[in-house]
Amino acid sequence: MKIIGYIRVSSNKQTLQHQHYEIKDFCKKENIKVSKWVEETISSKKALSKRKLGNLLNNLQDGDILIACEISRLGRSLLEVMHILEICLNKGCRVWTIKENYRLGNDIQSKVLAFAFALAAEIERNLISQRTKASLENIKANGKKLGRPLTKDGQRLNQPENIKQIKTLLDKNTSLSEIARIFQVNRSLIRHLIQKIKPVETK
Repeated sequence: MKIIGYIRVSSNKQTLQHQHYEIKDFCKKENIKVSKWVEETISSKKALSKRKLGNLLNNLQDGDILIACEISRLGRSLLEVMHILEICLNKGCRVWTIKENYRLGNDIQSKVLAFAFALAAEIERNLISQRTKASLENIKANGKKLGRPLTKDGQRLNQPENIKQIKTLLDKNTSLSEIARIFQVNRSLIRHLIQKIKPVETK
């Protein structure tokens, strides 16, 4: 029997040390010791085949215990969480999480619980997504612009007198490179502005 501590963070800005400490502290209280650590820095949106967790699942054996700080370390979507738990439970591997205090084994109660919390997590993510969309729509309705703020050059080019001058130059078939030179800005900035004010054949 192996006791496996699984640790995952989604970016280099996060630290593995905190999860490592939590699992070690938990095992000390349970009077058990981790025999294998699996650590990775990767998004759970990545396919299991590209994650160390995928290889770990392939090598699980009957009686193993997989410990994670929380269930979200394993997967984020309902289908993925259920798939991972199904693999573990079918192999006789127990899944323990510290934050939620889950003790999942190969029994009907565990399967019902696994489905319930995975479904709840999926619903919560959908609600967050809906709230985000509603917030963006509200911002648009109030006349606020989304996206990156304009640079100083962008703000200067967007002045009415400069837009008028650019339109005049375009009517004279002045090239984008020449317009960019006149205003002393990057050619891509001129192209971006032109796409907003007037569809033209660029040179």
